[in-house]
Amino acid sequence: EDSRRSERRHQTDSGGGNGSDQPPRGKKDKKPKKKRKKSKTKRFFKWLVILLILLFAYSTVMFLKGKSAAEHDDSLPQEKVETFNGVRSSNGAKNILILGSDTRGEDAGRADTIMVLQLNGPSKKPKLISFMRDTFVDIPGVGPNKINAAYAYGGAELVRETLKQNFNLDTKYYAKVDFQSFEKIVDSMFPKGVKIDAEKSLNLDGVDIEKGQQVMDGHVLLQYARFRMDEEGDFGRVRRQQQVMSAVMSQMKNPMTLLRTPESLGKLVGYMSTDVPVSFMLTNGPSLLIKGKAGVESLSVPVPDSWNFGESSYAGSILEVDEQKNADVIEKFLNE
Repeated sequence: EDSRRSERRHQTDSGGGNGSDQPPRGKKDKKPKKKRKKSKTKRFFKWLVILLILLFAYSTVMFLKGKSAAEHDDSLPQEKVETFNGVRSSNGAKNILILGSDTRGEDAGRADTIMVLQLNGPSKKPKLISFMRDTFVDIPGVGPNKINAAYAYGGAELVRETLKQNFNLDTKYYAKVDFQSFEKIVDSMFPKGVKIDAEKSLNLDGVDIEKGQQVMDGHVLLQYARFRMDEEGDFGRVRRQQQVMSAVMSQMKNPMTLLRTPESLGKLVGYMSTDVPVSFMLTNGPSLLIKGKAGVESLSVPVPDSWNFGESSYAGSILEVDEQKNADVIEKFLNE
């Protein structure tokens, strides 16, 4: 009897007498669950890596496709890369000098549009400075003249030196685009047009634009940005150019636009003359798309209460400016 009781106790202690080493019920599923969870995590990261590789491959192929198409477009003259001794700004930013020109008409050879774009400054927000074309400045090696004449005398490098000498503004890279190229780039990115609130009715080169909400293709958008045949002159034109830049950037958040962006970026590089490295574009492009949707902070030079209308015997109507005051405002704008 004592022997049977001892045997039953032994069977109970060893798991009910079945000789099994399995843990009690309710505990045996814990390890498999952990394995399944780890397996799901591994699959997730695996597919994420594959997706990123495919996205990179797609972007590269479309970029090269757009660049090749622009470089083989015989309807426009091919732009050559200029010598540009760019300098990083004192705040660490690599500002981009943007030049727009029209190869047609009486101003051919001059920079009709002069802007400086800061993407990676202290605020990490896109900031844009526009310079009035009639601003009277001292062009190094040339003398006093309108700022837009600097490009005709010495290309992008002389514009860079002029901005540094008169406004203490450094630029690291440059990008010059012809107006006809601008049209094609816009149409590539926005086949259905760009939504913009036209601030006034106007007509330029046979294009009629009505005041109010509009959807403009590249050609119409260009005429809207170029117009200055009213009482505001260049002041209104610069304001509309900044409005166009802000509208374009804010609408790049559209998923379909993002898919077209690599090809459009390739066309942009192929059409324009620039020394901006592709690595810089890839590094700063995504942040521009994300932050640019809220618009771009803008500044026009000369700033209010810093200029007067004047006349020059050889340059015509000019804007006489307080260079130091404008330089101080520019520094504050880019650093805040």
